[in-house]
Amino acid sequence: MLLGCIGDDFTGSSDLGNTLTKHGMRCVQYVGVPNALAAPDVDAGIVALKSRSIPVDEAIRLSLEALEWLKAQGCQQFLFKYCSTFDSTPEGNIGPVAEALADALSARKVLVCPAFPATGRSVYQGHLFVGDKLLSESGMENHPLTPMNDPDIRRWLGHQISGTVGHIPSITVSKGADAVRAALDEEDVAGRRLIVADAIHDADLATLGQAAAGLPLLTGGSGIAIGLPEVFRRAGALSGEPGRWTGMRGSSAILSGSCSIATRKQVALHAQSNPSREVTAEEVLSGAVTAKDLADWALSQDGLPLVYTSADPDVVRAAQDKHGREATATAIENLFAETARLLVAGGVTRLVTAGGETSGAVVEGLSLTTLEIGPEIDPGVPVMRASPNLVVALKSGNFGAPDFFTKAFTTLESGA
Repeated sequence: MLLGCIGDDFTGSSDLGNTLTKHGMRCVQYVGVPNALAAPDVDAGIVALKSRSIPVDEAIRLSLEALEWLKAQGCQQFLFKYCSTFDSTPEGNIGPVAEALADALSARKVLVCPAFPATGRSVYQGHLFVGDKLLSESGMENHPLTPMNDPDIRRWLGHQISGTVGHIPSITVSKGADAVRAALDEEDVAGRRLIVADAIHDADLATLGQAAAGLPLLTGGSGIAIGLPEVFRRAGALSGEPGRWTGMRGSSAILSGSCSIATRKQVALHAQSNPSREVTAEEVLSGAVTAKDLADWALSQDGLPLVYTSADPDVVRAAQDKHGREATATAIENLFAETARLLVAGGVTRLVTAGGETSGAVVEGLSLTTLEIGPEIDPGVPVMRASPNLVVALKSGNFGAPDFFTKAFTTLESGA
């Protein structure tokens, strides 16, 4: 294994796997830290954790366990992958985990870059944009678990770490990998270990990847990995092609727990011509609806049935205020996990989930361990094989075109 990756959630990890697979690496996503050695033909291994919103100490512990397993596979470089909207609170978890990994690897000059231009995420002057809006005006300020109300990644990260944060501006990145390396050296001399890098285009991310050649650790969204396969290829370490993907037919279902703007548009469009059933937080918390109710309903439908709790953020906040944030989130996640188990037991072979927390709950509920990365549906979202009888797509809430759900099932079936 050449590249060892640690993802802080399951959808983001599949996003990273999609990037690496597209650029020629054989990539496998592991759910949690594996108990056995990886297959010998894996170029990049991604240990997907559900560590984005858990206590900081627990996130650090899990990430260090993942690092030790990846080191045992012989990895030459390591990548800590988090969301391209930098989902975290001022207390963590991105900064503390990055510092802990850097300490364990004796790493300096650690790049920090959540940019993903293909999905509209760019970093300019240290500020994160979603499309033409600052992160704090993009809808992410309403996230129920990690509201992002400051677009300055340097300042946000500065709240989380013990040291100071460096910065490499766009004008430097545009001058190429040598200029970035020189800037990294300057920040290192100044004592700044975590260094936010601007990136507006994919070419910028390729430049950052080239500049990071030989560095033990880099961090970012999946875009930061764009240039890494070519670095390994030029070094003669990478020559194979990703494995061939075959699609799967069969019964289908969608479970959506995201209240992001993108997912709500996808839900609204899909519901116009497909069976759909909304579940409110109040119904879940009161026990008025059960996983068996939802699974029985979905299994009895034709087409592409959708079960969703993708409510308006104000509705979500009202439920959280009444019942508590953790209690509300846990109840919904447990409902989706059990619904997924019943759906697969009932014969569903193609399953799509929307929302990072929902996807994590479903993956854990189904006890999935290894996910083979397949073709891309939309930027950042691949299809994946979970077992000989189950293919899945795990979508981050903010990703995907309005017709994502229909495209997902076409790709899951055809493999095209």
